Amino acid sequence: MSLVRKFATVGGATLGSRVLGFARETLMAAALGTGPMADAFYAAFRFPNLFRRLFAEGAFNAAFVPLFAKEIEAGGLDGAKRFSEEVFGVLFTVLLLLTIAMELMMPLIVAWVIAPGFVGDTEKFDVTVKLAVVMFPYLMCMSLTAMLSGMLNSLHHYFAAAVAPVFLNVVLIGALGYGLWQGASPLETAWYLSWGVLAAGLLQMAVLYAGVRHAGMRIGFRRPRMTPNVRRLLWLALPAAVTGGITQINQLIGQMIASTKDGAIAALQYADRVYQLPLGVVGIAVGVVMLPELARALKGGHEREAGYLQNRSMEFVLFLTLPAAGALWVISDEIVRVLYERGAFSPGTTSIVAGTLAIYGLGLPGFVMIKALNPGFFAREDTKTPMRITLLSVVVNCVLAVSLFPFFYERGIATAEAVSGWLTALMLFVTLVRRGHWPLEKALAWRVARLLVATVVMAVTLEYAPGYLADRLGPAARLYEQVMALGMLVVLAMVVYFSVAFLIGGANLGMIRRNLKRKAQAKAAPTDSSAE
Repeated sequence: MSLVRKFATVGGATLGSRVLGFARETLMAAALGTGPMADAFYAAFRFPNLFRRLFAEGAFNAAFVPLFAKEIEAGGLDGAKRFSEEVFGVLFTVLLLLTIAMELMMPLIVAWVIAPGFVGDTEKFDVTVKLAVVMFPYLMCMSLTAMLSGMLNSLHHYFAAAVAPVFLNVVLIGALGYGLWQGASPLETAWYLSWGVLAAGLLQMAVLYAGVRHAGMRIGFRRPRMTPNVRRLLWLALPAAVTGGITQINQLIGQMIASTKDGAIAALQYADRVYQLPLGVVGIAVGVVMLPELARALKGGHEREAGYLQNRSMEFVLFLTLPAAGALWVISDEIVRVLYERGAFSPGTTSIVAGTLAIYGLGLPGFVMIKALNPGFFAREDTKTPMRITLLSVVVNCVLAVSLFPFFYERGIATAEAVSGWLTALMLFVTLVRRGHWPLEKALAWRVARLLVATVVMAVTLEYAPGYLADRLGPAARLYEQVMALGMLVVLAMVVYFSVAFLIGGANLGMIRRNLKRKAQAKAAPTDSSAE
């Protein structure tokens, strides 16, 4: 299967999940708006979600996958099965103990970490604690799910792992629909959602376990033992956990600061959901596919293939991400109005969320590039370098968030996250180049410059186009009219961007053909492509 087809498989499944995520957030906005229960739910959910990114996505995507791929190369499926069982035994035990400890300490964690600004509001604080207690076991489910996903990706079964997050959105949409049908209060709706999160975690784990069995591997439980393989995994996983969860770490910092302003946490969450669509479809797809592909190439000694894969991944992510960033910056108001402005979500809230979304849009290329750059380190079993870079960016984020929030509120926090994201991406790229792990292509640099020109032309077009659809995009218009008008803007943006990009040489059929080459062809690819 070609590289882009693998990207498309993961990206398509992720797109389905993100579309359902929009439906979920639309219902959430209508049911809860940016009220206190919305703040309480999102604050409580952020904590297990943080640990999911740290320990699940971060640690296992970075540490487990390369080691699992090595075991497949060295000992075949039997060796990989033994390694998986060793890891499963230790992981399950550690997660169980962690869950019990966190459940007992939850009031202190909410007061000190999750939402210190809630301490003065007794009702809001108590609800947040109770919701967090219900949802924290979600971490255990998702960490085991991440391990199963890593196994499936290494076995070239990408779709099952990518489609699993769909179940979270389906369950939560069901919970919201039931609450709206019953006329439930915001507090009752928050409870439905919390139990839905736990149920979705169990369901995802069950689906992925069935997928692993279908792929031909049956893993059982072994008594937890610190074998050499497990020690190596933990040695790699600890720094990778920090690196993989950079976005969540920065968002948690932002949440802690935002908890001092009513509605700020919910506003940040609504903006986050929108820019997560291109981030998920492009960035996560590339990250998930690139890690096992790079690990396999490097383990086989194919350095030229590794360089080729890295350049093609950067070409792919920037080709799709730059226009998305431009669109989020220019038509953020229209996007937020169509998606959210109904029920408890007022026009004033639209202005706040749209301004925050526009800034996230500027940071989007940096966030996506991180996903494409990290595998260059992880595939070489280097998790410390990205961790050091990540810690520096966290410091920058903290300083900027604290400095900007008193003046710009939600926009200040978004600015801090965007700046830290770009800083992280730049440092990762420079480090890979200086070490000789990323062969530079002059043709790629010229192509990116031309894609930037195409993005600017598209953005200027979008700046004026909404004026011709004002009646259909306004608050008084019916929902289907708003959706059709927004769809017209999206189609216009795509036509302008792709037309200009192909016209001035930012993209061409040669680029498409290169990205559609199969792995066997990639091995023979030159390090510096001159094709324009």
